[in-house]
Amino acid sequence: MKSTKAVGTIAALVVLLALAGCGKKSTQAAGPPQFAPLVTVARATAHDVPVYLEEIGRSGAFESVTVTPQISGRIIQRDFEDGAELKKDQLLFTIDPRPYQAQLDSAQAQLAESKAALDLANTQLKMYASIANTRAVSQIDLETKKNTVAVDEAQVQAAEAAVENAKLNMEYCYIRSPIDGRAGARLVDVGNVVQTNTTGLLLIQRIDPIYADFTVTEGDLPEVQRELARGSLKTLVRIPSDDPKRAREGKLTFLDNAVQNATGTVNLRATIPNADHHFWPGQFVNVTLVLATSKGAVLVPSQAAQISQQGPYVYVVKPGDTVELRVITQGQRQGDDVVVTKGVADGERVVVTGQLTLMPGAKVHVQDAAVAPAGTPGATSTDPTTKASDPTTKTSDPAPPTKSSDSSSSGKSKS
Repeated sequence: MKSTKAVGTIAALVVLLALAGCGKKSTQAAGPPQFAPLVTVARATAHDVPVYLEEIGRSGAFESVTVTPQISGRIIQRDFEDGAELKKDQLLFTIDPRPYQAQLDSAQAQLAESKAALDLANTQLKMYASIANTRAVSQIDLETKKNTVAVDEAQVQAAEAAVENAKLNMEYCYIRSPIDGRAGARLVDVGNVVQTNTTGLLLIQRIDPIYADFTVTEGDLPEVQRELARGSLKTLVRIPSDDPKRAREGKLTFLDNAVQNATGTVNLRATIPNADHHFWPGQFVNVTLVLATSKGAVLVPSQAAQISQQGPYVYVVKPGDTVELRVITQGQRQGDDVVVTKGVADGERVVVTGQLTLMPGAKVHVQDAAVAPAGTPGATSTDPTTKASDPTTKTSDPAPPTKSSDSSSSGKSKS
């Protein structure tokens, strides 16, 4: 009986080992388990987008005047506060007018004396002329009286000019603002003695509107000239800390007549309304010079574009959720998107995140980028302030962004 049980146990073990061996072989034959990587995708879209140059410029006052005295004297009064908004002809300083009032009084007295002498000369001339035909006076005496009248008339004119000059000096005692603008810090105080046209009193700057001065390279100059002749140029100006969507439109008002020898650049100037004093003279500004509009340009999220030894590429998700690698030609950045001039068609799906796990022909599990969870790496943000390294914003509006990612240009971008 014991031998029979032992034989049965051995037979059962043999069967179990055989079954286990078959299971192991079948598992090895099937290979490792297959899975589709999770990717987020977005559709390429066609929009009309701007062709632009982006430059760094500096703002400057529309008008800038250093007020200087036109007469010498002691400052006896100041009628403004530092940093005040001034109106044209507003009183700023008063120079002691007493010496100039004395000069005016003296000139007026001299004028009165000259007029009296002229009146006497005219009276004598009339008398001599009335008796000239009777030979009571000689012809030379008559000519002398005529000459005396002419001399006295000249003296009256000189006295009148002296009075006008004295009155003008009296006006110069009251120094007024020559323009509307903002006052800087005063350069003199009450009690200082100032000299004619040598002592600066105050700097006044008009900052509404305001200038934005910038440059373009001589290589970009022909295109700028063409678009300027067509009247299609416009400028968008902002402070670097501004939201790119709040860039202010200006008008290109100046193109220099020469290329700078040292830099190979040409100076340009835009004029921007600045009623709220948002821009300040001397600030650095980002200037976008919009040249033209590209119709129906294909845009993809900039995250979709990757770089390889063959150049930029994207993964395109084909029907059946397999991916194809496409080498592309990039254009200008447009907010969070980039123009693709070759390689992707409107409406095609491109992989936005998950590219590192892919290879051409791979099957993928697709998740639309618009509904990607907030924690997904590379998920598109709707808040333009979250991209600290790239202040551009995603938009389909033709207004350009203020930062370009085109690596083929040196400081400028064109599509």
